[in-house]
Amino acid sequence: MKVIVCGAGQVGFNIARHLALENNDVTVVDQNPDLVRRVNDTLDATGVFGHASNPDVLEKAGIANADMIIAVTYADEVNMVACQVAHSLFDVPTKIARVRQQSYLQPIYANLFSRDHLPIDVIISPEIEVARAVTRRLQVPGAFEMIPLVDDKVKLIGVRCEETCPLINTPLRQLTHLFPDLNIVIIGLMRDGNPMMPTADDYMLPGDEVYFVVDSEQVSRAMAAFGHEEAEARRLLIFGGGNIGLFLAQEIEKNHDWVKAKIIEADKDRAESVAGMLDRTMVINGDVLDPEILEEANASMTETVVAVTNDDETNILSSLLAKRNGVKRAITLINTAAYEPLINSLGIDVIVSPRNITVSTILQYVRRGRIHSVHTLREGFGELIEAEALETSDLVGKPLKEVKLPSGVKLGAIVRDGKMIYPRGSTVVKAKDRVVLFASEEVIRQVEKIFSVQLEYF
Repeated sequence: MKVIVCGAGQVGFNIARHLALENNDVTVVDQNPDLVRRVNDTLDATGVFGHASNPDVLEKAGIANADMIIAVTYADEVNMVACQVAHSLFDVPTKIARVRQQSYLQPIYANLFSRDHLPIDVIISPEIEVARAVTRRLQVPGAFEMIPLVDDKVKLIGVRCEETCPLINTPLRQLTHLFPDLNIVIIGLMRDGNPMMPTADDYMLPGDEVYFVVDSEQVSRAMAAFGHEEAEARRLLIFGGGNIGLFLAQEIEKNHDWVKAKIIEADKDRAESVAGMLDRTMVINGDVLDPEILEEANASMTETVVAVTNDDETNILSSLLAKRNGVKRAITLINTAAYEPLINSLGIDVIVSPRNITVSTILQYVRRGRIHSVHTLREGFGELIEAEALETSDLVGKPLKEVKLPSGVKLGAIVRDGKMIYPRGSTVVKAKDRVVLFASEEVIRQVEKIFSVQLEYF
């Protein structure tokens, strides 16, 4: 597949890296010569210097033969015009654009992105996606990651093993004996910053970050097995009243009316504006690093703080200050990848990466075959994939022990008729089953083929 990526920033670079690893023909366009050089030097992709919406630059990048354009420059207008040019002049089939400015995305203007106006197939709003990701993490206290799958029949949960975790030093093969009725599959571990795809003989150690797939009805039991029985937060403090903070507060007011939320916003005009858009959320104008403001917000009585200002350092320091003031759990927005390995040692509970969330959202529209969703768990780790098994798939019609899955693939769950099936060697996958699996980066292309039909593109 020939893909043009407009923008070589963090998101564009990571999308290009993922696609290039899977042997796609990738060209990245950017007007920063240093970023273009980085693409040419470090990726199996072509970097082209120039303005991403200019027709001659896109033509030089090979847009005439492209199957898809993904526009993720820093400017919404460039992204939208690049997609318009790709459609009107070069008839590119699939056009994806990142759009940050919320004015473009208001429902009353939905016709803007119709085929007759701005023909963009997929609009990605990072702020909305991040707010949704934070909301998901709030639903399972004690988890640093939570992703609903297969219409929320199955969940991917990420937990950190504390010293008190009952499962420490227990070989994974024993989990089914210890919890015979618990449908849980451990698909990955992070140990000392290094990813592992565990075998049945591996075991968990204190400090490990564990990713597992579990039946949604059994999440509480699974969390208790890992020693996490925290109550859901009823008092929430949001640092930053930007778009993410606002969307988060609106989501809580709409769907979690038992949660009492407060926002601290430094800009007086913005604080007044946000207060006017919310019904039950208190908005405080002040500095999140000011102890007196934290005291005014009653931080010591708050279960969870969510730091989503537009500055990483402010998010980190304010989270630590809040925890020092008695907040039990800190969810912290981090844009800079270099900070992520430091977070655990600082005592921050959950980090949210807009880059990873945006990349995951875009990748699910790039995948071929009956792939319904794709989630990037960690940089360089792999992807969690939800797909529909087709009659022609090698996965269908025989026991799993006879299926030769690529090394680096771990089946997490099979969902049939709305029920999760624990994948055992004797399990037979049927056509139209939903399959949840984890795949390391090197084998994602092979996984695509398992769920693809010849001459069919989704």
